[in-house]
Amino acid sequence: MRVDFYHLQKWPLERALPQILTKVRQAGHRAVILAGSEERVESLSNALWAHDPNSWLANGTAKDGHAADQPIWLTDRPENPNEASVLVVTDSMASDDLRAYERCLDLFDGNDSEAVSTARDRWQKARDEGHELHYWQQTDRGGWEEKAQA
Repeated sequence: MRVDFYHLQKWPLERALPQILTKVRQAGHRAVILAGSEERVESLSNALWAHDPNSWLANGTAKDGHAADQPIWLTDRPENPNEASVLVVTDSMASDDLRAYERCLDLFDGNDSEAVSTARDRWQKARDEGHELHYWQQTDRGGWEEKAQA
């Protein structure tokens, strides 16, 4: 299984996440976003709905219900109620069941030393479990440059 680590340096998660999820959806995948709290789930959901007035990223949370109908599901628990193939990890969260997905995208704040440290721990664990790893660093323009593979 492939795990991609995204080192946010220029944009906050709320700005980078819609860009990444747009690509996930364009590729025909469903996603689960694992966030650090119920409040963060709601904040990220609102950011996805409001990110671009000319498009939208349909998503839902436990508050909305109908998980099976949601192409993007936001949660603070390890679950996959929409049968997603992509897991998006935020807020230094971790999943013990990466193999339940085809791919994991681990987004972390490069301006937070604790977030960087816990991302390194997740990288090591994923490497020890035999996952294919890719490390992406955000460019000055907000794009992504691959810096490492393992």
